[in-house]
Amino acid sequence: MNILFLCVGNSARSQIAEGLARDMLPSTFNIRSAGSNPEENVHKDAISVMADIGIDITNYKPKSIDSLDQEFINNLNFVITLCAEEVCPTTPPTTKAFHWPNEDPDNDGFNDLQSKNAFIKTRENIFNLLKKFIITEGIRSWLFINLRYSKLNGSSGWDRTNDQLINSQ
Repeated sequence: MNILFLCVGNSARSQIAEGLARDMLPSTFNIRSAGSNPEENVHKDAISVMADIGIDITNYKPKSIDSLDQEFINNLNFVITLCAEEVCPTTPPTTKAFHWPNEDPDNDGFNDLQSKNAFIKTRENIFNLLKKFIITEGIRSWLFINLRYSKLNGSSGWDRTNDQLINSQ
């Protein structure tokens, strides 16, 4: 299964989505992100909010949709655009496309706390959209509940053997 997350800069929303999807979906899926006008680096707060839940995207790099190999593009199953206020990149016409508008959390007018909170909000929104995507598209995955979020739900993890949450209390 090939999944592509698109936005403009490929420095925040699509990088967060790629990191979450790689964590939530089977490792056999080919999950990538790209942008129509990529920035030079992944935003520090995108890296930080993902690290907060145990997902390391420090080695992720913004890339152009034009840099993706043609075999991947020709075999895309899903394209998910994440732009809200900008013009999103166009998607291949033969691919099932979703548009998940998310406000750009990178705002030069924000102080450090506001910026971090904007990135957390973006991460949480994308996480919830991914859960819905897994259900509505019938993607079989025990990862319906993301292990990294178990601490937010008051549990200590997911027991793969018994397919249930492990309560920490």
